[in-house]
Amino acid sequence: MIVDVAAEVIANTPLSTDYNVLALAAPDIAATAAAGQFVMVKARPGFDPLLRRPFSVFERFHDQAGRPTGFSILNKRIGPSTALLFEAHLGSRVSVLGPLGQPFTPVDASTEAWLVAGGVGLAPFAVLAEQLRARDVSVTLFYGARRATELFYLEFFTKLGVRVVLTTEDGSLGERGRIVAPLDRALAARLPGRRTMIYACGPEGMLAATAQVAMKHRTPCEVSVERIMGCGMGGCYSCVVPMRAEHGGTHFVRSCLAGPVLAGDQVVWD
Repeated sequence: MIVDVAAEVIANTPLSTDYNVLALAAPDIAATAAAGQFVMVKARPGFDPLLRRPFSVFERFHDQAGRPTGFSILNKRIGPSTALLFEAHLGSRVSVLGPLGQPFTPVDASTEAWLVAGGVGLAPFAVLAEQLRARDVSVTLFYGARRATELFYLEFFTKLGVRVVLTTEDGSLGERGRIVAPLDRALAARLPGRRTMIYACGPEGMLAATAQVAMKHRTPCEVSVERIMGCGMGGCYSCVVPMRAEHGGTHFVRSCLAGPVLAGDQVVWD
């Protein structure tokens, strides 16, 4: 069920000078949001900023009785809206619409799950990793960023029993380079008959490279595409994605409705 709520800020945790995790009291959204879904957030009332911004549901919170209490978003300060969210005070309220979009398809314990994240593309994977580990699925996180200071929540994933593979473009942590390189090697080194599902979220260039590597190794892959969204509900057509048509050619879907999670081999990346 989609709801529009004025959610109270219950925690604002800075991760660096530009990244923070904003926790919001919104039990109705926390109760129904699935891994890969998103919310549309308006940082303050009025017309400045005019539009809401989309954010993946990062974490879900519960009380001691297991009742859902809220969720968090992973925010990077890059413009007016994200700056307001970075500076949000405890007790203030932000407008949140959601949960929206199509989630990831979780696998069972017969299949390994490989999560591929670039930068803030980590956001949908906290909930997904928890869900998969609860199913006793073996999970590996391939996580890349420009530098070590932009790699977050590593302890969260390792405590879940997730194997973590890191890359940085400057070589400050993990392998130097892009995250698709170790992914490609790992796929090539798999034992015959090993079933694997790839989930990816991050910049479009990374998603395209991940989808291409997955196709090369004949491995299913779901990608969470990043698109500018004006409304998040299909009305503005600002988030269209080209997809392969069933009988050839191309057709377009709105990522806020058909996605943001899409089959990687069906997206037209060129």
